[in-house]
Amino acid sequence: MTGILLKVASVSVFVTMSTLIKSGGEALPAGQIVFFRSAFAVLPILAYLALRGQLDNAWRTANPLSHVRRGLVGVTAMGFSFYGIMHLPLPDAIAIGYAMPLLAVVFAAVFLGEKVRVFRWSAVVVGLGGVLIITWPRLSLFGDGFGSTEALGAMAVLAAATLGATAMILVRKLVLTEKTPTIVLYFSLTATVLSLVTVPFGWIVPDWPTLLMMALAGFCGGLGQILLTQSYRHADVSTVAPFEYTSIILGLLIGYFLFGDVPTWTMLTGTTIVVGAGLFVIMREHRLGLERRAQRRLVTPQG
Repeated sequence: MTGILLKVASVSVFVTMSTLIKSGGEALPAGQIVFFRSAFAVLPILAYLALRGQLDNAWRTANPLSHVRRGLVGVTAMGFSFYGIMHLPLPDAIAIGYAMPLLAVVFAAVFLGEKVRVFRWSAVVVGLGGVLIITWPRLSLFGDGFGSTEALGAMAVLAAATLGATAMILVRKLVLTEKTPTIVLYFSLTATVLSLVTVPFGWIVPDWPTLLMMALAGFCGGLGQILLTQSYRHADVSTVAPFEYTSIILGLLIGYFLFGDVPTWTMLTGTTIVVGAGLFVIMREHRLGLERRAQRRLVTPQG
């Protein structure tokens, strides 16, 4: 229960982060938002690692270039994601982002050689079909005034999901040699530095209310990462993962009451399909994990 509560808390904090970005980042370039998100996320992460006595070890890495590569992919994904959040209703942006774990299954099979059976392939295909249902009304609006910005927003979130899935693969390689605190810390630091590359493309001096919202958004990003990490200490990933989808409920409520976003039937239908497919993949992973544990117990020790 502690793990589940921490997971729900992390989801709530991340949705709060997206809400602050959508509310205060309208006039800011995506690269500048990424900078604020990354720079202010470092503060709670450093405090957390210091309290746990892990700060000294967190700086030690055997693969600095791997962290830079993961940071570059992650920064680009965040930039696309924030652009999409600014140009789409919040629930739509959240729902399209659910494509990321489905794409991660595909990338794990292609790039890591993981064995994916027909059940999970079927769930991935169905889930991506749900994403298409959500995005198609937006994509069909290219060239129609404001509709074109929504189409670009949908494409941006899809790009963010693709890059996010790529980052997940990079992280799965990193965990073989690096500790979790090291990965989290170096990502925030590299993201902060890499986002500064966008300064020549135009940054805006924000007013104090905007700066405060961006600082809070960054702090929420770091706090959400800490809560997420802690949730995995108290429960299996397969146990807490389904609660990721509570974000769509929060997104619908915030979108309606704060931004006046009324969900469409295509959005609700597509989201139901995507969430169902995602839950199927999670349950399948949980079942396979139980089977692997049972097989290990049946192996008679040699000696």
